[in-house]
Amino acid sequence: MMLKDPSQKYRRMYQRVDLPDRQWPNNEITQAPIWMSTDLRDGNQAIFEPMSIEQKFKMFQMLVGIGFKHIEIGFPSASQVDFDFTRKLIEENHIPDDVYIEVLVQARDHLIERTFESLIGVKRAIVHIYNSNSPTFRKKVLNVDEAGAKTLAMNAATKVKQTAEKYPDTEWVFQYSPECFTATELEVAKDVCDAVTEIWEASEDNKVILNLPATVEVSTPNVYADQIEWMHRNLQRREGVIISVHPHNDRGCGIAAAELALMAGADRVEGCVFGNGERTGNVDVAAVALNMYTQGVAPNLDFSNVNEIIATVEECTGLPVHPRHPYAGDLVFTAFSGSHQDAIKKGFEFQKDEDIWDMPYLPIDPKDLGRSYDAVIRVNSQSGKGGIAYLLESSYGVVLPRRLQIEFSQIVQQHTDAHGTEISADQIWELFKQTYIYTAQKYYQIKNYHLSDHNGRQAVQFEVLAGGEVRHLTGEGNGPISAILDAIALPIDVLNYEEKSIGHGANAKALAMIELQVQGQPISGFGVGIHDNIVTASIEAILACINRMIEKGAIEAGQVTETA
Repeated sequence: MMLKDPSQKYRRMYQRVDLPDRQWPNNEITQAPIWMSTDLRDGNQAIFEPMSIEQKFKMFQMLVGIGFKHIEIGFPSASQVDFDFTRKLIEENHIPDDVYIEVLVQARDHLIERTFESLIGVKRAIVHIYNSNSPTFRKKVLNVDEAGAKTLAMNAATKVKQTAEKYPDTEWVFQYSPECFTATELEVAKDVCDAVTEIWEASEDNKVILNLPATVEVSTPNVYADQIEWMHRNLQRREGVIISVHPHNDRGCGIAAAELALMAGADRVEGCVFGNGERTGNVDVAAVALNMYTQGVAPNLDFSNVNEIIATVEECTGLPVHPRHPYAGDLVFTAFSGSHQDAIKKGFEFQKDEDIWDMPYLPIDPKDLGRSYDAVIRVNSQSGKGGIAYLLESSYGVVLPRRLQIEFSQIVQQHTDAHGTEISADQIWELFKQTYIYTAQKYYQIKNYHLSDHNGRQAVQFEVLAGGEVRHLTGEGNGPISAILDAIALPIDVLNYEEKSIGHGANAKALAMIELQVQGQPISGFGVGIHDNIVTASIEAILACINRMIEKGAIEAGQVTETA
């Protein structure tokens, strides 16, 4: 079954904008807008069970903590919970002096009066009225013509102004939204907005907010930007107007629409912290703000403890934050891909705290959001050696030689393929020990040893346990490793040997890693030893490697014979 021919069912719902000299494509976002949170109103209307007063209060405190100065707290004329919540904030003095609470009300006289009743005693507030002027609403919902829709807005604006005069102790700010702005003829929208700002006497000293919402997203973001720039250029009393945008996400372009609108002249952005809202959601404020942050622009919102913000939002709304949310998701900083992991690992080797952040695949430093680096690289069946090596290094201080990285990554790959799940850093470390360290306990085990100098060379005497029997071995060489291999007397050569210290201070241990190859054969393997003493660690690494070669069949179990 295929979709129907859309030309037979759908039509373009927006007006093309004649703006050949548009300026927004050449503009950049250089400063933060005024942010207005709609979490407690539009966001609250989008959840299965509206928030209780307690939940709304918890969200309000979170929004204040993030730094919002404009917070739309509800629809007090339509909801008793919203009315009571408004009274709680005012009567219990919970509103900071620099924060404006905002309330929404339809353009109806009795609802406007009820709204002002909810705000009695508030220090400062924004009263937000709206009505739609789009052709669809004029014809099918309101049953009015253009003049009728304009009259509705003007009557409501007059009512708001007159009612506000009864409460002179409050600092009032008025906001008007021509609902469905993006589907309204621009000349019609401008005419209504100009009429409202005239009634409210908008001026540089008496700012009025005009919200130009994408109530339903009906166009590409560039068209929205054209519409905003056209209004920005043509509105009367522009110096007295704060242009606000309220992008919805019906086409999945809300973030882009908000950013282009700012480039086109908008002063304010309305949205929810993580983008919930009616239908497909309001614009995602965290994403827009942190997009600015990653470009060196201070967003004036604080997401430095994003995990706590997520917990509050999820608790109060019942909606999960997507694990791949651009900045807040549990997995957004997580790389499973082997090539991504390798690039991130190499990037961390160059990145210094004082440097400009410049990391492969990580546009923002997780620590700026209160996240650790622990989850940046996680390993599953798609992962490679870089990710595995990174986890061992970051979690345990173990830096693997490249050839050991390659060999061990194949072992981890076999494990993840067999189990079909992600493997943690702790599980990787346990698998590493089982493979390369604990094998020192299988066929040959060290009992004790003694090193001494003999004619300028290193001599060793040590005992190994083999098959329940103790064997006494002696050997000498130009150092402990060559002396031990001389004592073991097997046809093997050292391809690589590294020793490192892991841990710090009194808890530091010696780590020895050795790669041995059977003479005359293309067979090599690694062994690892960890001990307080580096020589003991080296002996354990050698025996671990020999034991692994026995498992591979490259060396026979009885080849180590007593030499003392």
